[in-house]
Amino acid sequence: MAISDTSTEAQAVQLQIHREMSGEERLLLAFEMSLFARDLARARIEQEHPEWSQAQVEYELMRLAFLPEPMPAPLSVWEAFHKDRRGV
Repeated sequence: MAISDTSTEAQAVQLQIHREMSGEERLLLAFEMSLFARDLARARIEQEHPEWSQAQVEYELMRLAFLPEPMPAPLSVWEAFHKDRRGV
């Protein structure tokens, strides 16, 4: 069983509300939740790497969304570019 901070009663109310929503409303809710999750991830990246440009933050955000593991060295064009700029 999954761990939850939501009571059984609250889960039942939430489920009933979702069942009463139209498909369009549920899709909009999912979209808003996705944007919120992306904003949280962006804030974490910016906090962990304050020296990064917005382009680097956006790149990392996309990498996390589609490739959660670090990119293999031969495929990491972005990392190679930044190594060249840093003189590493």
